[in-house]
Amino acid sequence: MDRVHGKIVLVTGGAMGMGRTHSELLAEEGATIIVTDMNAVEGQATVDSIISNGGKAEFLPLNVTNKAEWKQVVDQVVAKHGRIDVLVNNAGILILTSLEETTEEQWDKTFDINVKGVFFGTQAVLPAMQKAGAGSIINISSIYGLVGAPMSAAYQATKGAVRLFTKATAVEYAPYNIRVNSVHPGVIDTPMTKDLLHGDEETRQAILGTTILNRAAQPKEVSYAVLHLASDDSSFMNGSEMVVDGGYTAV
Repeated sequence: MDRVHGKIVLVTGGAMGMGRTHSELLAEEGATIIVTDMNAVEGQATVDSIISNGGKAEFLPLNVTNKAEWKQVVDQVVAKHGRIDVLVNNAGILILTSLEETTEEQWDKTFDINVKGVFFGTQAVLPAMQKAGAGSIINISSIYGLVGAPMSAAYQATKGAVRLFTKATAVEYAPYNIRVNSVHPGVIDTPMTKDLLHGDEETRQAILGTTILNRAAQPKEVSYAVLHLASDDSSFMNGSEMVVDGGYTAV
């Protein structure tokens, strides 16, 4: 407990899914969570859940593709809390379609959210982190930022971009004691994958692919990786790829 006690943590896409799980676990471990999302109803529900369990959280609306909104959110947080210790760039989308059928609009939308959102967020928090003399930026990539698969070329291109953007930022800002690392989840058991993972065995095995543990991760298993990178336990990790995939990329 209290592995991130007193830290101010901003999570994008924190209203639902993995973002909500990250927010809840970090709050359990003592952080004050700034939940950001475009979905204000679910975002506030996440905050209410955290507070009802004794944690500290607040919601701020944010479209990660809007640079002006990023500045406004960061300015608000710094004005109220004095700093931002951790940024979790979690917001992202996945559009499943063949490369030939991927439209320019789909390609641009995927890059705007998955890459430009990470870029804008990182740019926005760097001045405050430099002033504080420390910070941890955690970029959520994917196993598909490491290996290939069909029907998701745009998504994989963005997650590969996030992977190397992470390393570039880590190298440039290490002198300021700002650590930047990426997390690469594999197959996760979420409402989105429920029907695929808990239906017929053939479909389940197809989704799990080469996952040598032969099961999907529970969302919290990925959140523990985020917690590690947010905490001082990972003080010597910078520019690293934390792969949480049950062995999917091992074979």
